[in-house]
Order: sequence, then C-alpha cells, then structure tokens
Amino acid sequence: MRTNFPHIRLRWHRVGSATAVTAALVLAGFGTAVHADATTSSKVTWAATPCATPKKTGELACNSLRVTGGTTAFQKARGITPKAADAATPSGYGPSDLQSAYGLTSASASNGSGETIAIVDAYNDPNAEADLAKYRSYYGLPACTSASGCFKKVSQTGSTTSLPSSDAGWSEEISLDLDMVSAIAPNAKILLVEAKSATMANLGKAVNEAVTLGAKFVSNSYGGSESSSDTSYDSSYFNHPGVAITVSAGDEGYGAEYPAASKYVTSVGGTALSTSSNSRGWTETVWKTSSTEGTGSGCSSYDAKPTWQTDTGCTKRMIADVSAVADPATGVSVYDSYGVTAGWYTFGGTSVSSPIIAAVYALAGTPGSSDYPAQYPYKHTSSLNDVTSGNNGSCSTSYFCTATSGYDGPTGWGTPKGVSAFTG
Repeated sequence: MRTNFPHIRLRWHRVGSATAVTAALVLAGFGTAVHADATTSSKVTWAATPCATPKKTGELACNSLRVTGGTTAFQKARGITPKAADAATPSGYGPSDLQSAYGLTSASASNGSGETIAIVDAYNDPNAEADLAKYRSYYGLPACTSASGCFKKVSQTGSTTSLPSSDAGWSEEISLDLDMVSAIAPNAKILLVEAKSATMANLGKAVNEAVTLGAKFVSNSYGGSESSSDTSYDSSYFNHPGVAITVSAGDEGYGAEYPAASKYVTSVGGTALSTSSNSRGWTETVWKTSSTEGTGSGCSSYDAKPTWQTDTGCTKRMIADVSAVADPATGVSVYDSYGVTAGWYTFGGTSVSSPIIAAVYALAGTPGSSDYPAQYPYKHTSSLNDVTSGNNGSCSTSYFCTATSGYDGPTGWGTPKGVSAFTG
C-alpha cells in the first residue's frame, strides 16, 4: 500500500501579499489561492476541494479546486457582476464555451452516440444523477438518465445497489467529471464507477470494472506520488488496449504523479484558457498559480518510456501528452448539491482537463482494438493547439516545466483543435 499525502504539503495557496491570518489558514489547509488572471479585474480566489486532502494513509487525492470569490474569466468576458462564490448562477465556462475553444461545436452536436464514457472516482455521490440532470437541463443538453439507459452508477464490483459510503468532497469531484463529459460529448452514455475508497487498489479495480462493462473511454481525475509499485499497477489496472484511459497530471506544479505516469494512459496537463481577438478566438498558457500549484509535469522515475514518445531529455515516461483548461481563474461551471449549498460552482484543476479529453476521444470514435490511444496525438500534432507560453515551476531540463513550440511537459503537444488528433 502506498503512503501518499500529495496535497498535505505546507504550500502557500496565494499569489502576492496576504495577511498573517490568511497565511495561518493556508498552513492549516483552509486557505484560498489568489490569482490575478489577465482577463479579469478582480482577483479570483479558490480552495482545494476536500478530496484533494486524502483522509487516510494510502489514499490518492482528487485534482480539483473550487472558486470561492472574485470575477472569473467567463464573467469578465460577459460583463457579469455577481461574485463567483454566488451559487445561484453559473460563473464559469459552459458547454458552448468549451466546444468553441476546442473546435468541437460540430462534433459535439453530431458525434458520440453509442459510445460509453466512464468516470472513475472514490466513494458515493448520492445526488450524482439529479445534479447531472440540473447541469444538462440548464445548458439545453439532452437528458441522460438511468431510466433511459444513458446514465449508470455502479460500485467497483459492478453493483448498482451496494455502493460505497457517501462523501461530500468526492461528490464535488464526481459532479465536475460528469458535467465535463456532458459538456463535450452530450450524446454519449455515461458510466460512473465508484471505488469504495481512494486507494490505488480500489480505484484500479474500478478502472477494470469500467472496461469490463464496456467503456472504451475512462477518465481518472486523481493521483499521488510515484512509487516503485507503479509498474505493477500498470499491468494490473491500466493495460487495456483498445481503451482510451485519461489521467489528470496533478495540481502541485512541476513534478511527476501516478497514474499520470503510466505508459498505458493519456496524461493530461492543464492550461489557463481566455478569450482572444485572434482567429481562434481563444488563447492558452500553462496553468501556474505558484511554485506549488499548477499543472503537473515531469519525467517519471519508474515507468518506461512508451515507444511512441520521442522526446530525448527523459529516458522514461514523460508527463504530459495533451492538455486542456485547468486554471480555476478560467474555470468551468458545475452543478453540485451534496454537502454544499445546492447550486453552481466554478472549478479548476486538472480534474477538469482529464474528462474533457476523455470525451474528445469519444467524439473521435472507438479506438482500434489493439491500440493504446495515448499515441494518437503524437501522430497528428498539427491537429492540436500548440501552447507555447508559461511554465509550472523550475527544472533543469527546460521543456520538462516550460512551454515551447512543439512538445513540452506541462501541455504535451497541446490542446484539442477538433477531433483529428484523437483517432488512429
């Protein structure tokens, strides 16, 4: 069993000056990050969701952060004045924004029928289906219910009745994941597989169950420190040819995490996404709040380099492969009601980017039965938005932590520009 508390480091969730009281709260784990986004006039504040702090030794952390105040990029672009912490109205990007940013408007409307996207998380969200319905109804997406066969929630053993204990923190993560899949691939079916705890063993069994139940796309928005056990986890839980498995790269800035380091998965980094006057209408940079908060990246200490990865500075597996929005200041809207005031919240973290990429794979179609779909973007690099600015920390090999033209650690080959980069 791995001992792993990746988010309990005494990290400073702030940028710029703060009072001694705020500093004390940060050290206690209750502080908020402050980010002055280029598109906003009011600083955005956020805090890690409760599941970002593992409750027990050996548990992994979710990679999500929830906005607590300020004016987000979405609000600024539209002249919306309510504070982002007001749960009554959305304050983050919705489906049309994300589809526009990633060239998916047509594919999202037409593709994905018959595909099943699985979300793997820990513990139970008793309100998952009801909250999903609120999100989809608000944004005019087709209903996705258990009665229709579109939505299904099971335990790691496949049971629909014997579910794990409920957890408010992981419920926030589940709502985020379900909503991002809905935003990108509203015609696809959704399978939620809930592990009985956040250990790698239980989450890994949930991945296997998702594949057993027919999902060809599986999103994992959790991770932790690497260990010498990772190669055995690879073979036990992630070696599923013909299945696109996505994993968030982490939220602690430069440094490799597992299972993002698995050679069998698509490792997904994070960006800051803002509207722009350029031809695309959007611009992205590496997501970084501070030296201890931002998208993960790095050279694995244990996992072998997959044959399709060709960067020369890292002899083992390099993180990441591709990326999508993750900065909370340019975050996404989510509807959640379990353990919080029922309503709209804005989230960031690489927990956003992983389900987005899983859904893009679903829009692109079923992978080849013997393929490892992580290699697909490497074959179609011109079909990605190359992110060339920003960094997520300091490193001795520049591209491990700094965006550059072509491949780099924090953003991989870039972000979706349609679906072409996600098919064989």
